[in-house]
Amino acid sequence: MRQVRVRFAPSPTGPLHIGGVRTALYNYLFAKKNNGTFILRIEDTDQTRFVEGAEEYIIESLKWCGIVVDEGIREGGNYGPYRQSDRKDLFRQYADTLVDKGDAYYAFDTPEQLEKLRTDSEKKGNTFLYNASVRNNLANSLSLSESEWKKRLAKEDSYVIRYKMPKNEDIHFDDIVRGHIVVNTDTLDDKVLFKSDGMPTYHLAHIVDDHLMEISHVIRGEEWLPSLPLHFMIYRSFGWEPPLFAHLPLLLKPDGKGKLSKRDGDKMGFPVFPLYWPYGETAKGYREEGYYPEAFVNMLALLGWNPGTEKEIFSMDELIDSFSIERVHKSGSRFDPEKAKWFNHHYLQCRSNNELALEFREYIRAQGFHYDIVHIETLVELVKERVSFVKDMWQETDFFFKRPETYDQDVIKKRWKPESSAQMLELKSVLESIDEFKPPVIEQVVKRWIEEKGYNTGTVMNAFRLVIVGASHGPHMFDIISWIGKEETLNRIDKGVTIIGKQS
Repeated sequence: MRQVRVRFAPSPTGPLHIGGVRTALYNYLFAKKNNGTFILRIEDTDQTRFVEGAEEYIIESLKWCGIVVDEGIREGGNYGPYRQSDRKDLFRQYADTLVDKGDAYYAFDTPEQLEKLRTDSEKKGNTFLYNASVRNNLANSLSLSESEWKKRLAKEDSYVIRYKMPKNEDIHFDDIVRGHIVVNTDTLDDKVLFKSDGMPTYHLAHIVDDHLMEISHVIRGEEWLPSLPLHFMIYRSFGWEPPLFAHLPLLLKPDGKGKLSKRDGDKMGFPVFPLYWPYGETAKGYREEGYYPEAFVNMLALLGWNPGTEKEIFSMDELIDSFSIERVHKSGSRFDPEKAKWFNHHYLQCRSNNELALEFREYIRAQGFHYDIVHIETLVELVKERVSFVKDMWQETDFFFKRPETYDQDVIKKRWKPESSAQMLELKSVLESIDEFKPPVIEQVVKRWIEEKGYNTGTVMNAFRLVIVGASHGPHMFDIISWIGKEETLNRIDKGVTIIGKQS
């Protein structure tokens, strides 16, 4: 097998969809598995769709994911330039080569004429194809006399260069994921290779670039599969050996019905882009939503590929070691937003309390509270198993920082008994007497008091949680009161008994 050289070649037309990130990831994993080279090439030949900031967004997205570019517009390399618009002067010569060989031709049809042909065909229930069945009746260098089409070129009439697809020929080609494919040329268009604005289309530009950059494998999305027969024919026309192709399955909506879109994410509350997109119609990103890059990459890798085992947690190195194109699925992969959260929960648990405390401290400070990092580490240890994101720790811990302003009415009705006020005031005295206000000590003293008094443990502890927290949730009570301290605990008991006593 020739040296592995793969490329991720996005167009800077907006935010990078997670399907595009997966394409980049699979290319990267394949390159690293085979000691190859991963190239980032920006394909910006369609200037009408160029979006300011998109190129930087693509680069930042790959960096956040840990996908390291070997050759690219910033890294350089021996096969540059790596921005396609910087290479535009070389494409014309290749288009001319195909015209000279008789495998492409000049077409002078106007957009209005072509639109009328499409409309007329649709009225008859047909699909218009610009190919061998109609091209000799249209305005092009195949139907016009040589003197006429050369005169039109000299007059600088608007034209495009189209590929001349042979008539009624079966094209045989292979795809690593899809297997052997046969397509008849009569079902194909004579696609435009070179546009009237002097820029190549994708069909010509990427083939020339892939050849000149010595790309060994083209790993790309399923949406390019219908173009594959054309691409094989263009390689044949140039007399070049084509790379090996692998077309990846679609990422599907959570219900499996159709391609995953931004609209699905907006509707169901999850991102479909790796990073926040700040331009025009803004869109949220996985990074800003609190996902760790390791979790995002791990989740994405398993959407369309499996290692052949039950293993689900992979580091990047483990993904590289396990990855193979042959295990990529043919059918689309359904995106599961809850599974994405599951991955992030796992990676959050793997982080040290110190790492999580440093992250959570920023949320605490945003609420106006300042605590030393050791104190926050203790708090993180109490709640981290309950959350999938650091940002969610606040709603699990806000009662640690401030006394309840209200008390859950449903809990009052269910848990606050006629004897609760008196028991809480007794408990206050018991707690007041404890010098070492640490969870094991507090727990031992309180349990002994409950036992000696013959009280119902559930009745006491439910009422105790209500006056301290204001609700029925939270970690172990003795951990909570040790963290907030004796004085705050006693004050909360007084406040809770006063307010709840009036409401019950």
